Amino acid sequence: MGQKILVVEDNELNLKLFCDLLRAHDYSAEPVRDGREALDRARAFGPSLIVMDIQMPWISGLELIEQLKADEALRAIPIMAVTAYAAKGDEERIRAAGAEGYVSKPISVVGFVGAVRALLPNGAGQSGEEEE
Repeated sequence: MGQKILVVEDNELNLKLFCDLLRAHDYSAEPVRDGREALDRARAFGPSLIVMDIQMPWISGLELIEQLKADEALRAIPIMAVTAYAAKGDEERIRAAGAEGYVSKPISVVGFVGAVRALLPNGAGQSGEEEE
């Protein structure tokens, strides 16, 4: 498996979809269902990228992004926010919190994988193949 990606998503179907897509493109995907565990899991897993849902119970993705960016050990990890709530101004708020990337749901497979590659070191995935 290739570069490590932490996926923080409370919806089981989305979590499975994102992890399956990433694994199909030779990434090592680590699922996190509860945002309250995201910081500890990020420290333990050492991801090259974090895919972060914004609307979650208990803690919002925006709060998590701010906490990750405030943590000296984690702040350099790029974050790609994924949200179904793409209202006017949301992308600006998400980027202002510290996310380097933004994808709205429902996702496009090609767009999702392309956004992941663009945020990873060297800007490329492991397989080097084009998506369908």
